[in-house]
Amino acid sequence: MSGSMSRRKGARYERELVHRFREAMPGAEVKRGFQYRNGEEAPDVECPVFWVESKRGKKPNVRAALKQATEAAPQGRIPLAVIRDDREEAFVALSLEDFLELVGQWWNGINQ
Repeated sequence: MSGSMSRRKGARYERELVHRFREAMPGAEVKRGFQYRNGEEAPDVECPVFWVESKRGKKPNVRAALKQATEAAPQGRIPLAVIRDDREEAFVALSLEDFLELVGQWWNGINQ
């Protein structure tokens, strides 16, 4: 696949994720992120709480995607990699510590 086709495929996937996050987080400001020209990092999907890096392709590198998210995420944002192999269901990768923090918040929320 050519570079431009791959970029278009990635952009389509980012737009798809924006819609999915909007469905899950009604009322939240969710949009595609863009790499700023001044060198600052931006996530692939801008949303509250998470720093989302998305990868889609034949065999995306999950660890590299999570590392990219972890290194770029500012304090207070949970680094998240959303991965989708071609013709497969998407999945999410995050650190165990971040996952357990989310589980704890969810558990406390349903038990109040």
